[in-house]
Amino acid sequence: MTMSAVSLDDALKHHFGFEAFRPLQREIIEALRAGDDVLALLPTGGGKSLCYQLPAVVGDGLTLVISPLIALMKDQVDGLRANGIAATFLNSSLDGEEARERLSGLERGDYRLLYVAPERAVLPGFLAALDRWRPALIAVDEAHCVSEWGHDFRPEYRQIAALVQRYPHVPTIALTATATERVRKDIATFLAMRKPRRFIGSFNRPNLCYNVFDKHDGIKQLLKWCGARRSESGIVYTATRRAAEDLAQRLTAAGVSALPYHAGLTPTQRERNQELFIRDEVQAICATIAFGMGIDKPNVRYIVHYDLPRNLEAYYQETGRAGRDGLRSECALFFTGGDAAKQRHFIRQIVDERERAQAERLLRTMLDFAATTGCRRRFLLEYFGEALAEGNCAACDNCITPPQALDATIAAQKLLSCVFRIRAQSGFSTGMHHVADVLVGKRTEKVLAWGHERLSTFGAGREYDRGDWLTIASELLRVRWLEREVERKTLVLTDDGIAALREQRAFAFARRPKAKPVKAKGGGGGDRSVANDRLFELLRALRKRIADEAGVPPYVVFSDATLREIVAAKPMTLAAFRQISGVGDSKLERYGQAFVNAMTETIQGEN
Repeated sequence: MTMSAVSLDDALKHHFGFEAFRPLQREIIEALRAGDDVLALLPTGGGKSLCYQLPAVVGDGLTLVISPLIALMKDQVDGLRANGIAATFLNSSLDGEEARERLSGLERGDYRLLYVAPERAVLPGFLAALDRWRPALIAVDEAHCVSEWGHDFRPEYRQIAALVQRYPHVPTIALTATATERVRKDIATFLAMRKPRRFIGSFNRPNLCYNVFDKHDGIKQLLKWCGARRSESGIVYTATRRAAEDLAQRLTAAGVSALPYHAGLTPTQRERNQELFIRDEVQAICATIAFGMGIDKPNVRYIVHYDLPRNLEAYYQETGRAGRDGLRSECALFFTGGDAAKQRHFIRQIVDERERAQAERLLRTMLDFAATTGCRRRFLLEYFGEALAEGNCAACDNCITPPQALDATIAAQKLLSCVFRIRAQSGFSTGMHHVADVLVGKRTEKVLAWGHERLSTFGAGREYDRGDWLTIASELLRVRWLEREVERKTLVLTDDGIAALREQRAFAFARRPKAKPVKAKGGGGGDRSVANDRLFELLRALRKRIADEAGVPPYVVFSDATLREIVAAKPMTLAAFRQISGVGDSKLERYGQAFVNAMTETIQGEN
């Protein structure tokens, strides 16, 4: 791949407004410049896109970008155009006239980057046209989709190998944010890469704070969490379409504007809801875990997993959608052992024995993360083969407020015995809330109707409150001493649970503190004085007006990180404004004067 005489540093500042490369970006670009294939594993927010976008603008020919999501293509193209870079996409969202115009532009050589889905990239007609357009670089985004051992396997990704083999002298770059060593090998093999040079960035996202909370009253907890952040953007992941709809309605009723996003909506509805979210018209999106968001929105300030994720890779990628601009952001996992029981129910439906064993292994790792008493960041990094140097990350719940170790052997015996005696007396099982009522001696209508106040375990657990018993039940579900019947949500003893009760096995767990959510340290927030926050909101409103007029999301104009730097530096001239990170020459010309004027008027007004 040939490069123009323009230096990479000059091109970086001119087009993207950055003074320096992020880790590994320069090395990756230089490898492509030498004609090598590249496998790049960089964390979400680590600047993967620039690794092929910068070569596209300083090199010759067309860069073909294969991306799995239509919305992500549009986001990327909007951002490139705002930076004065000729880019386009071809997908099913275009009508016939729009598609013909873009195809004509490709024939004329008007574009530097073209985004397409993997299915289109291997169509005979497209390949014939691509021969005329002479691709100079092939970029495969979300490359982990090629591996069945990854968290989002897509069979159509394996067809890309034919495209790569068609152009043996064109360098290929495969990019992903999450891939174990096995998945990395699959990427190189199934994409037919030619001795790719590997660049593995750190998985550490220091601006993210990880929290796990016992889910006792999930709706109330969620409303409290999001309500405290009603002016910020967030994503709430849940396991079902019904829950996504319900949570969005409840959040909106509580004053947090929210919309659902799941596969049951029509494509038009999904596109509309996502568009309102990325344009900051609504603050929260409630999305099914099984359906990827595919957005490039950098100012997502929080991620909530209302239900347990499928595996740790999915959790890492989904939490990675927060804080892509480098500013501090929070991740909350609401956990109950009932979620584990639900996941195991689904796993038992898997016919293939190998797939079933793999799913169970991944679930165990996810449960271990939820239950660990150690640093959650260290747990995540070690899973991906990376060590954390510091002893205390100061940005996860366990490091900020270490959990209390609780010897719950006697409590476990009481709870298991209660479950056993309820079934023995009544001939049926009950849910964990009813078991907790019996243990604390609460004379509810059901307790009295079923005669459970006469059980020897009635009131035997008054040393703990109802919430504690729900937590202990959740932990017993996690270790599989209890199982929950999915349809009726009733508790039953497993064979291990019966043995534990009979043998009086020791049991301990970490009681998580009932504390307010914590925030990550640092993250580039800058001076957060009242005056600066007021100025930030003024600039954010200006950004929104400019974005609405241009028909693009606000972050395409400037990121929150750039706005924070503007607030801190207070540039009063265009020359000073150009020194701000994220201000390239195209954006300086388009938006610079409006922001300098707003800054000048505000500062003079204060004086």
